[in-house]
Amino acid sequence: MNLIEVNVKLSVNNITDLTEIERTMVIEAVHQLDNAYAPYSNFHVGAAVLLEDGNIHGGSNQENASYPLCMCGERVALYHSAIASPNVKITSLAITARNQYHKLTQPVMPCGACRQVILEYEQRQNQKIKIYLRTDDDKIYISESAANLIPFGFDASFLK
Repeated sequence: MNLIEVNVKLSVNNITDLTEIERTMVIEAVHQLDNAYAPYSNFHVGAAVLLEDGNIHGGSNQENASYPLCMCGERVALYHSAIASPNVKITSLAITARNQYHKLTQPVMPCGACRQVILEYEQRQNQKIKIYLRTDDDKIYISESAANLIPFGFDASFLK
């Protein structure tokens, strides 16, 4: 048997260490928490996408009594960007969450489906998307790429 080790590298920063545009993107993700529709889980996710042209598009999770019809905040923000600015590359994605029952001091990672969608956007635009994960104490965990979070991601090469 061979053993393969997979490591995830994240940098950890304070929100004050970010550039102005990075802080603006993270703050937009925080504002998006108020737009979440989460009557079943009471777990709100806010996301914001920063585009190459400096525009920022937000999104939040949208639940449904039929759980498979729910949509994660990350994908809402990405799809919003794809429709609003179809020819502009995504440079960064900020994600934050709110749990009414306790403080979130660890980063809330995107689910597997969201990781796969972010990876597809990276491949489609042939450019990495930096991912910022905000905690309630304003620590920012940064991944340089979705590929870092889903090292064995499924891509078009499997379909050829």
